[in-house]
Amino acid sequence: MQRPPIATDFARPSALPTANIRSSQQRSAAAADVNSEEYLSRLEEEWNLKIDEQVLILVNNMVDLVDLAKIGNKDQYRVSQEAFQAELKAESMVHAASSLLSLTHSLKLMLLLSDEREIAQRREEEVKALRQGVDEAKARAIQLWKELS
Repeated sequence: MQRPPIATDFARPSALPTANIRSSQQRSAAAADVNSEEYLSRLEEEWNLKIDEQVLILVNNMVDLVDLAKIGNKDQYRVSQEAFQAELKAESMVHAASSLLSLTHSLKLMLLLSDEREIAQRREEEVKALRQGVDEAKARAIQLWKELS
């Protein structure tokens, strides 16, 4: 079942002065060519990339911290060098966690300020489509059962 295109009122770029060579008419025409579904898909991909980047920073720095915590025969210089590296890694992890917290807050606000009617309508359409699919599968199963009998 083909879904109709999503109609949203996303903000389109205005004709503010920029360093682009294209004229403002070409920019506004290019922005008008983007439909809502493409824009939302691109936006979702951007958010996913930001989240993946911050989680990767957390994971890599945690691995580095564990490597730095290995006990061995080390001189005073090596110990102080590893302590400094551990501080940097921990600071980077705090920054990444703070960034993830900020992203979470932004996503919550986007959800709270989104169009709830459209979300509910999409959910109802999906439930209706799933129920129709279940009914069709039941009818097909009954038909096959009758053929076997």
